[in-house]
Amino acid sequence: MNRNIHEQLIVILDFGSQYTQLIARRIREAGVYCEIHHYSLTEADFHALNPKGVILSGSPESANLQDSPRVPDHVLNCGLPILGICYGMQTMAEQLGGKVEGSSHSEFGYARVEMLGACPLLHDLEHVIEADGRNYQDVWMSHGDRVTRLPEGFVLAASTPTAPIAAMMDENRRMFGVQFHPEVTHTKAGQQILNRFVHEICGCERLWTAANIIEDAIVTIRKQVGTDQVLLGLSGGVDSSVVAAMLHKAIGDQLTCMFVDNGLLRLREGDQVMKTFADNMGVKVIRANAEDKFLSRLAGVADPETKRKIIGNIFIEVFDAESTKLGQVKWLAQGTIYPDVIESAKAKHGTAHVIKSHHNVGGLPDNMQMGLVEPLRELFKDEVRRIGMELGLPYDMVYRHPFPGPGLGVRILGEVKKEYCDVLRLADAIFIEELHKADWYHKVSQAFVVFLPVKSVGVVGDARRYSWVLALRAVETIDFMTARWAHLPYELLETVSNRIINEIKDVSRVTYDISSKPPATIEWE
Repeated sequence: MNRNIHEQLIVILDFGSQYTQLIARRIREAGVYCEIHHYSLTEADFHALNPKGVILSGSPESANLQDSPRVPDHVLNCGLPILGICYGMQTMAEQLGGKVEGSSHSEFGYARVEMLGACPLLHDLEHVIEADGRNYQDVWMSHGDRVTRLPEGFVLAASTPTAPIAAMMDENRRMFGVQFHPEVTHTKAGQQILNRFVHEICGCERLWTAANIIEDAIVTIRKQVGTDQVLLGLSGGVDSSVVAAMLHKAIGDQLTCMFVDNGLLRLREGDQVMKTFADNMGVKVIRANAEDKFLSRLAGVADPETKRKIIGNIFIEVFDAESTKLGQVKWLAQGTIYPDVIESAKAKHGTAHVIKSHHNVGGLPDNMQMGLVEPLRELFKDEVRRIGMELGLPYDMVYRHPFPGPGLGVRILGEVKKEYCDVLRLADAIFIEELHKADWYHKVSQAFVVFLPVKSVGVVGDARRYSWVLALRAVETIDFMTARWAHLPYELLETVSNRIINEIKDVSRVTYDISSKPPATIEWE
């Protein structure tokens, strides 16, 4: 593979849609590299990217308002193929002389659109529904406004009763707009539509594959670090594990991994990490046992954000202290992934709100002497998993559920104590074991147990038990921005509850969290 896998780029301009990252993931699934940028991208930066096409995202804004976000004129006049999705279609129509109005009939959810004419983007799709001599597609809508007049040069491509202009095109200028969302799985032919746009209309090849990404990353890493030593903080999570495997493949013994055991890990997790990397893969791993340091500094602290900051700061302290023993290390490796980069960009533009601080990237000192190596910073989580499998990591490691950087520290509500950690570790292990036995572990996206700082009366045998309450949490999600509580079978929940209460004498009651995100978050703190 000698081709530059970044040379055929699709630019996605973000207008604030909750689906923007999903658009990017679908384009990557089509084998094409893409980047998300703020809609105000300057002309110089746009041309420096040298894209093959542009996608305009949705937005919660209204395109017919004077101060609504706009596509820069230099983008509309660039001559490249453009696909506007939902708001992207509406603002394109408004800016090019069409008309957008608020609708008395909003569409949120499934809709059936009638396909009209021979649109290069929409003709001869799979999943066609034929009725009354017409062709329809099941799609996903999420809009209150609608295009009511086509811009000059555009023709109608699809329609619904409440959105007569559901898709439009100007074939000469290679401009297309769809009111529905092809990026969501509810739009049956959505991936085919996006494939059409990037491959047939933009002319992109399938260069963005797991094998090509690994090959490109190895070349980049070797060029960046040369013969220098690299240090990686190995947590055992999928991101740092894939970084470790990739760096080991690229630079071998130049890599040293440091595993900080903070006492806030899952049952036997430290031993599992050492076995996987040090024993099975031959990676140099240093284990720093720092449980006492973490737990002593967390004593008496109940505020979740304060706990996160304390854990992050101690991690850096331990990491610094241990790294000085290694001699001259010039590079620090991190498992930063693309959503971290996107959130940083949003914060820069003032469009992101801090729900909770993140452990992985934050906390690095401004005067840090080491350079940063971040081989995953262009990848989404699902891409990281595919890379991990390609590198030969165990399936159970690559597809294990996410685990927060602060670990059990934010799954114990209020103050963190060793006795609470020990109870939670055992309960969590029981829950995960039973999910595996019932073939539910990989059907849910994340599952864990939460320790509640309250006691409840129970009866065990003929004796009264006044002990702790635990909550089970399991969710289903695609992007972790929204999530639904998992509808686990009652029999499974009963088995888990019985085992926890019978096997852990300090627990008297088990509950199940049926909150979705939003309004709740996935983690409790």
